[in-house]
Amino acid sequence: MSGSGVIADFVARTAHDGVPEAVMASARLHFLDALGVGIAASTVAENRALAHEVANGTASLLGGGSAEAGAAAMINGALIHALEFDDTHIGSVVHGSAVAAPLALAVAQQCAASGQDLLRAYIIAWEVAIRIGLAGPGAFQEKGFQVTSVGGALGAAAAASMVMRLDRQQTISALGIAGGQASGTLAFLADGAMSKALNPGWAARTGIEAARLARAGMTGPEEVLESRFGVMNIFASGPDTLDHNLASLGNEWFLPEAAFKLYPCCHYIHPFLEAVEQMMGKGVSARDIVSLTAWVPPPAAPLVCEPWSRRQAPASGYDGKWGLAYCMALMFQHRRVDVASFETKPDPETISLARKMKWQPMQDHGFPDRFAARIDVDTPQGIFRAEVAQVRGASDRPVGIPEIVAKFIANATRRYDSETTGYLKKCILNIDSVSEVGELADLLA
Repeated sequence: MSGSGVIADFVARTAHDGVPEAVMASARLHFLDALGVGIAASTVAENRALAHEVANGTASLLGGGSAEAGAAAMINGALIHALEFDDTHIGSVVHGSAVAAPLALAVAQQCAASGQDLLRAYIIAWEVAIRIGLAGPGAFQEKGFQVTSVGGALGAAAAASMVMRLDRQQTISALGIAGGQASGTLAFLADGAMSKALNPGWAARTGIEAARLARAGMTGPEEVLESRFGVMNIFASGPDTLDHNLASLGNEWFLPEAAFKLYPCCHYIHPFLEAVEQMMGKGVSARDIVSLTAWVPPPAAPLVCEPWSRRQAPASGYDGKWGLAYCMALMFQHRRVDVASFETKPDPETISLARKMKWQPMQDHGFPDRFAARIDVDTPQGIFRAEVAQVRGASDRPVGIPEIVAKFIANATRRYDSETTGYLKKCILNIDSVSEVGELADLLA
């Protein structure tokens, strides 16, 4: 059976049999986190004009207003991803919520679907994208593509097909159409362009449009994943492990493994920030640093270390989100790295500290199953070391529900008052109990 056929059967089973409650519970928290991050992003100056570039429609835009479903999914996906504060499945390196949340919200509103269908669609989009990422670990990035946007387009098409009640053959066609439109390059790394945020937004929109076209009768290639010119051959290293990874759909659920992010910057940097916090806990301050060496997993280095001069002195606050040296310097200088840290131009003092830093390749790093870090700091008092074996927020180092809720409240109150934020939290955490998602839409508007 083709990969698309396996996914279509998973979609049908999920629509009929549902999802285990433990997975639904995890999905509620990740959905809450994603919407909070998108709301916070809508308040950042560089993102405020995005909503004005799309026509009014019936689907909610995070932070207010509405647009046609496909456009709303695109803009909301860009907002959720724009702060680099959205969750990640570590093994597949998939930022699933930046695709799944805007897709599920928009298509549920478009179809007047129930909150249960919304949450199931959210889970389907995640699970399919993760499998595609796991079938080519590191291979998408090696070829210059973001797996979130490539695998996300397929996941979005599968999820939209479920909400739109497409039959098996229509779902296969939707997957084929979406695979033909999938993309999302890492070219932004050259100059820190903001367009990276659009990658998951385009994937979410692609999923909606693919399902619409399949419903209207357009056909797509059934072997879009494994054929000679299919997704796994063009974007990754081939389909060798695809069957194995797809076989667990519906039997094993990977969404609960996804890691919540605690800092609004590239996830590969997070364990290094925790290492800096450990270092400060030992009494080492910015003024003590003669030099600092960061030991970095080589697969992560192209994103956060190259070119090193730029990762020490980024062109903008947004560009700084991928600067390992710059982010560590921020933590040493200000004892925090938060949304506000990247809203202003990089300051000379932070850059000066970052320029005292260098990096070396880490051995036995365990990437991508682990995001590890080690730093050695040379000071007048001697050399100090801090190590982190796995990033906090991952499934084997989880954060508690109160911390996730607190993050949502901090993000949402950048736009809404505390009463509205409280209503939003309650509505999102009970979304699968409502027969129609209009209340959530009204609150967002």
